[in-house]
Amino acid sequence: MKILVVDDEKLLVKGIRFNLENEGYEVVTGCDGVEAVELAGSQNVDLIVLDLMMPRMDGLEACTKIREFSNVPIIMLTAKTEDMDKLLGFEHGADDYLTKPFNILELKARIRALLRRSSQTKQEQPSNTLSCEQILLDRDSRDAYKSGVPVDLTAKEFDLMELLMRNPNRVWSREALLNAIWGYDSSSDIRTVDVHIRRLREKLENDPANPAHIMTKWGVGYYFKF
Repeated sequence: MKILVVDDEKLLVKGIRFNLENEGYEVVTGCDGVEAVELAGSQNVDLIVLDLMMPRMDGLEACTKIREFSNVPIIMLTAKTEDMDKLLGFEHGADDYLTKPFNILELKARIRALLRRSSQTKQEQPSNTLSCEQILLDRDSRDAYKSGVPVDLTAKEFDLMELLMRNPNRVWSREALLNAIWGYDSSSDIRTVDVHIRRLREKLENDPANPAHIMTKWGVGYYFKF
């Protein structure tokens, strides 16, 4: 597995690289957002660890540009603790985040969880599509369509939508969705699910404010209605 680590703190990058290489990963590194985009495009990486605050181009802009050509899992590193800063990362296509300073063991656990989910998705190789009215998911190509028009979903958005559509009318709590899609269960991260649900509604529902399919069971969680 090849991991791209991009941060302008050279000592931090060196430490992450040392620990990941000891785990058997191949590690590519960069020091700013421009390099992040260039390396993500030229290297066949399996996961990206991307700092939020960097010179030349910040992590949010780099993440947005990477999402134009790749659905590789992205973990955003941020020194900011405000929820809005973390949610911005998800808005720009990040799959997970970690607040500095962090324990390297937690970073490695998050990396393993994302890689495991990504690997399972690739191995499933389903041979059919999931569709309901204007929404269609091609599970072979991992493409999404609304009324026949391609819709750009991030890797986690596709995984979440596929899980909901494969289990119609089953209500999932936020904690259950975190565990199923992100590979961990933490009540402090439940807003991650809310952001992804809102983004899916904006992209796939005809009226996001009054969804017909991506439904909320108030006080419980979310479900897909055919």
